Amino acid sequence: MKILHLSSESSWRGGEQQIAYLIEELETMGIEPLVACKPDSEFESFCRQKGWAHYPLQMKSSSDLKSGRDLKRLCKQLSVDILHAHSSHSHSAAFLAYLFGNRVPVVLTRRVDFKLKNNPFSRFKYTFPGIQRIVCVSDAIRKIVVRGTDEPTKCTTIHSAINHCKFEPYIGADFLRREYKLDSDLTLIGNTSAIAPHKDYFTFVDSAQHYIEHFDHKVRFFIIGEGEQEAEIKAYIKHHNLDGYFILTGFLKNIAEVLPSLDIFFISSKTEGLGTSVIDAFAARVPVVATNAGGIPELVKNENTGLLAEVKDAVQLAQNLFTLKQNSRLREQIVESAYQHSLQFNTQAMAASYSNLYQEVLSVKQV
Repeated sequence: MKILHLSSESSWRGGEQQIAYLIEELETMGIEPLVACKPDSEFESFCRQKGWAHYPLQMKSSSDLKSGRDLKRLCKQLSVDILHAHSSHSHSAAFLAYLFGNRVPVVLTRRVDFKLKNNPFSRFKYTFPGIQRIVCVSDAIRKIVVRGTDEPTKCTTIHSAINHCKFEPYIGADFLRREYKLDSDLTLIGNTSAIAPHKDYFTFVDSAQHYIEHFDHKVRFFIIGEGEQEAEIKAYIKHHNLDGYFILTGFLKNIAEVLPSLDIFFISSKTEGLGTSVIDAFAARVPVVATNAGGIPELVKNENTGLLAEVKDAVQLAQNLFTLKQNSRLREQIVESAYQHSLQFNTQAMAASYSNLYQEVLSVKQV
């Protein structure tokens, strides 16, 4: 079974980590790693480190005709059985390859909970005959895709997964306090998501301001990551005179060590496909406050595996943060329930689900 995985992003974020987890697990099952990725990308570097066969494919945009033609040739050259597209631009490349005559069946993984565009190109892109399955990483996404394509039999949910083992050596560690020389009486609240529009760090800052003004000033808020809105968020923090309460670390590679040193994980997204950073927090035994966005409620069950508030409700989010700080019994119950819930989101189960799906696609192809 030859699966060619398409990775179209230059940087390394949650989607790339999921592709890596999947291919690693499939390799242990005897499925050869084959990747087409953007040249000079983080994923290309990762493929080199792993010794995986990988091939350059630009995948610049939804109208990158050259990538479509190149992909068709690559599928023929490698005798590919299934083409697995993991993002919007890779989906477009698979679609264009089909228009150029490629008949390798396509599996698409959709990780975002944005509504599908209502135009002929988008509709055909999601319903063309070559696309055999659309895998959604949450039920929330699957409902959106089904509404947009009206093909429920092609849509299925396979949740994203994490590596639980990487956090275990660091449970109870205090990396952030040591690194930034912070007093033990400070509460450390943070997020490890990219600084991108859908993560809504403006509400994160608004919630922090309300928390400081109404509940507790012995706190530091961490933004652990980077992204296109970094300058805007820094300016917003400065505008609200909160510089002394915020630490923006930039991108950190040692998240397995960093995350367990937070007292509370706080995600304020306005849209979210699933939220693997939330599962990471569960596994790191850090209690979670989150918004009721996208697939997050499939992870965060209010007052069971975390505390939820509506999108942009900075007042309630701040109240939830203070509740977790003050109520040690609730905090302990949530941490344990969340950890147990996280165990079902493991890389082995995810890969087994994909392997079964590939077999289904191939069996239909052979009929």
